[in-house]
Amino acid sequence: MNKLQLYFRLIRLDKPIGTVLLLWPTLSAMWMASNGVPDWHLLLIFTLGTFLMRSAGCAINDYADQDIDKFVKRTAQRPITSGRISGKEALAIAAILTIIAFCLILPLNALTKQMSVAAVILAGSYPYFKRFFAIPQAYLGIAFGFGIPMAFAAIHNQVPPLAWLLLIGNVFWTLAYDTEYAMCDREDDLKIGIKTSAITFGRYDVAIIMLCYTLHLAIVLVCGWQQGLRFWFVGGLAVAAGLAIYHYTLIRNRDPAACLYAFRHNNWLGGVVFAGVALDYALR
Repeated sequence: MNKLQLYFRLIRLDKPIGTVLLLWPTLSAMWMASNGVPDWHLLLIFTLGTFLMRSAGCAINDYADQDIDKFVKRTAQRPITSGRISGKEALAIAAILTIIAFCLILPLNALTKQMSVAAVILAGSYPYFKRFFAIPQAYLGIAFGFGIPMAFAAIHNQVPPLAWLLLIGNVFWTLAYDTEYAMCDREDDLKIGIKTSAITFGRYDVAIIMLCYTLHLAIVLVCGWQQGLRFWFVGGLAVAAGLAIYHYTLIRNRDPAACLYAFRHNNWLGGVVFAGVALDYALR
C-alpha cells in the first residue's frame, strides 16, 4: 500500500459514514435557517467544510490514540498504529485540511469565523476526553453538531435559541449511534481503561440508546413545528422512529457486528429526517 492510500485511510476516505453523520444535521439546520431556500454557495462551503474537518478530526484522533489502538482488534492496523506513517505526517495532514477548511469560510461573516475556531478546538480535543470523561460521546455530539449553530450564524449573523436546541438534539443522536459504535469495542476498552458511554451505561446501554433516540426526535419535532413544518416533516420523523426501533432489534443482544451495522445504518436515520425537512419546505 503506497503513501497516498495510507493517507486516504488515515482520513477515512474509505469510510464516509462519519462525514454524512455530520452533514445531515447541518443540512437540516441550513434548511430551517434559510426557510427552505439555502444559498448554494453556503451549501458548497458547509458540505466541503464538513468533509475537511471530519477528515482532519480522524487524523488527530489516530495521532492521539496511536498507543491505544494497537490493543483494540478493530483499530490495530490503522496507519499510524501499524507504523506505516508517522505521527508528524498525521498532524501535518490535519493542519493542511484545517487551513483549507478555514479558507472556505473567509467570505463569511465574523461570527461564523469565530465559531469555526471553537469548532476546531472541539474537534482537536475530543480524542483526549475519553481518557477521563465518563461519557465522551456527549462531547463528540457537540463537536459533530457544531455545524448547526454555524449554519445559523452564516445565514443570520446570530445564533437563535432554536439552533442551540437543535444542537442539544444532535448530542442525543450522537450519544445513541456512538454508544452503538462503542459497544463493538467494549471488551478491549475495559482492558485498556478507555472510558466510553457503552461502559458507563453498563447493562442499561440499550435502554439509554433508545431514550436518546426518542429525545433526539422529540427535540427535532419541536424545532421543526416551531418553524411551521408539518406533514412531510412529521412523516420523515415517523420513518426515523421506525429505523430507531429497527436499531433496537440489532443491538438488543449486544452482538458487536450487529451493533456496528446499527451504527452505520444511522446514515439512513439522519437522511430521512433531512428529507422530511427539505420536502416540507419544497412542497408547501
